[in-house]
Amino acid sequence: MDKIQEALESTLESVDKAEELALREAEKLGLDEDGQQQFGMAVRECMVNAVVHGNRYNSNKKVHFSIERSEERLIVTIGDEGAGFDFKSLPDPLAPENLLRQSGRGFLLMQAFVDEFDLHSRPGGGTEVRLVKNRPES
Repeated sequence: MDKIQEALESTLESVDKAEELALREAEKLGLDEDGQQQFGMAVRECMVNAVVHGNRYNSNKKVHFSIERSEERLIVTIGDEGAGFDFKSLPDPLAPENLLRQSGRGFLLMQAFVDEFDLHSRPGGGTEVRLVKNRPES
């Protein structure tokens, strides 16, 4: 199993770096171009949440990023050092009153583009998200 683990700065450059790493590993896993783009978008969305909402661009806080690839699947874990939040308190992005809002669809997108999605409090504070993409059936 290949594993990459990094503590990234709370910047949008880190978002780009994480997405590039995810795209490269998704290609090695055997995802087609659409699958790679969808997985890259899920990772990007998650990283933006960690940098913007979690760490609030705080230069003293890191985004903990890891990516593991086996023959069968790709696992990306992204954790911030923010205050954390209650996932259940998020408004339903599909509710009629929220359909035209500019934000709030990130988690919906992430869940749609991965095979497993897990969100929990990070030990030591913050939020951690685990995104899993299985190798496509040949």
